[in-house]
Amino acid sequence: MTNSPRFQMRLSTRIFLTILGITLLVWILRGVGLLTFIPGGVIWILILLSFVAGILSTLLRR
Repeated sequence: MTNSPRFQMRLSTRIFLTILGITLLVWILRGVGLLTFIPGGVIWILILLSFVAGILSTLLRR
């Protein structure tokens, strides 16, 4: 990994992107039929958690 400031991300941004990635992965796999045992409420919680993490990441950037 490079240490240039251009490629460095804050921890809050990394957490947001990780949660967003997990949410998209679960949503796609459930839509394909591989994770059908996961209830819809779990996906809504992941989406809400993604929104909250994105808002916090934006607020902490300032």
